[in-house]
Amino acid sequence: MIRVVIVDDHEIVRRGLHYMLEQHPDIEVIGEGADGTQAVALASELLPDVMLLDLLMSNMNGIEAVREIRRLVPNTKIIILTSYYESDQIFGAIKAGALSYLLKESSAQELLQAIYSAARGESKLHPLVAARLLKEVREQDESPLKDLTPRELVVLSLIARGRSNPEIAGELVISEPTVRMHVANILTKLHLADRTQAAIFALQKKLVPLKDALEDKEAPRRDN
Repeated sequence: MIRVVIVDDHEIVRRGLHYMLEQHPDIEVIGEGADGTQAVALASELLPDVMLLDLLMSNMNGIEAVREIRRLVPNTKIIILTSYYESDQIFGAIKAGALSYLLKESSAQELLQAIYSAARGESKLHPLVAARLLKEVREQDESPLKDLTPRELVVLSLIARGRSNPEIAGELVISEPTVRMHVANILTKLHLADRTQAAIFALQKKLVPLKDALEDKEAPRRDN
């Protein structure tokens, strides 16, 4: 038997969820609440296996409630069930300790699967939420390259191709001190220790295809 508490500031939503869940003999709804303060109190008193929790509520919002419930009743698995999926809300809830994040447009079957998964300690994300998280992570992962100037990007690509400072200076028709300045700026902006790390970083970001980098390193160098 999975013991569930429902917390939402709309009574009609709570009633609908309660009715849907009580059709399943292995799920028992043991309590309902209308705001974050009640969510914390119900979790502490009833020790549910799973809590369905809205985000935007009075007295205490869902993220604050998640954080407090996780502190007081760490064994209660929290499923966020909301209409909102902005990045700050998603990350805030997950960082606070929510196990799953669903939207209210989710089907009854999706919600049931999330409850069963939560009881096993497994996470579920609505597809739109998962897509938003992936987009955010990708943007954060790519952000260091956005800090580089066009010239620094060219220098980084040449480092990945195995070029030395004199070779870079010759190809770009700039002085070696200027190349050293660009390299120093690249390492600082990307938080890297040396040229080897810079080359690996550039290859990982596909700034230079690995095949091209290997071919360049094997090719004979012209005199500069």
